[in-house]
Amino acid sequence: MGTLGLVAPLALVAATAFASAALYVSAVEHPSRSALTDDEALHQWKPSYRRAAKFQGVLALAAAGLGCFLFTSTGDRRWAAGAAAAVANWPFTLLAIRPTNVRLLAAGRGSSTTFMLLRRWGRLHAARVALGWAAVAAYALALSRTRVRRD
Repeated sequence: MGTLGLVAPLALVAATAFASAALYVSAVEHPSRSALTDDEALHQWKPSYRRAAKFQGVLALAAAGLGCFLFTSTGDRRWAAGAAAAVANWPFTLLAIRPTNVRLLAAGRGSSTTFMLLRRWGRLHAARVALGWAAVAAYALALSRTRVRRD
């Protein structure tokens, strides 16, 4: 199996890992956090955010980088579309979610805005889920159309 035959499934795996982690956070972790008091939810959110940011950031970059490599190697625009969706998580996070993250990280016990900020964060994070699954769909379609030459 040539390089493309190894890289294409790896791109799909990276995108799926990102999308799955984002979905878990939005569908399981954040709703569970919402059942806590504001102070407890904030106390749980802070370390969770710090760990997930590193993990998901690396997965998004890996998925995007692999998709760019595959696009330049094959010319198949589906790889480019998936890479664009994967990398879009970075500017979306920096421009749309970061202001809320900064406020949550600075919030202390008894903050009157914790509930509102956590709700906003949850809505914004849902967009990361959508971008992740868009990358997965594009990569799955590209992979289904890719003919792998057997060496």
